[in-house]
Amino acid sequence: MDAGALERMLDEAFDHAIVRHGFTDYMRDYEVVVFMTADPRTGIEPSYVRYLFRHCVEARCETAVPAETWERSLDDRLIDHETGVDLEGFVWGVKWQPMYPGAKVLPASDASRRWSRALGLDFHEVLIETNTHRLTLIFSELRTIELTDDERSL
Repeated sequence: MDAGALERMLDEAFDHAIVRHGFTDYMRDYEVVVFMTADPRTGIEPSYVRYLFRHCVEARCETAVPAETWERSLDDRLIDHETGVDLEGFVWGVKWQPMYPGAKVLPASDASRRWSRALGLDFHEVLIETNTHRLTLIFSELRTIELTDDERSL
């Protein structure tokens, strides 16, 4: 998979809503589930798309929320939108984060080159930034799959 194709796939998710991310239940691949919407006037139906980062050998997740905001956001009522909406602090309970500023392919790193040599596959490094998290993933391939209603509730 070349960097240009990877960049185009990631660009499609720009400014849409990440609703879930983490390792798959079989623990090899990392998934980012994105709720894709368009202006209703376009007639394009909203959908959930699974970005599957295959053969993910490294996943780093760090907060993008500043410490002073965290300090005001420790109350457990903020993890539920209904109980947190009128409180001061970050309402974690919205249960999504915008893919903004977005995702980008990073230049080859020592780690991605090391994994490429070790496994004989091309490895890539991607940075995904939202208002809540910064994810850095090292993986060999990206696939996108539109989820059915049954699959998105898993």
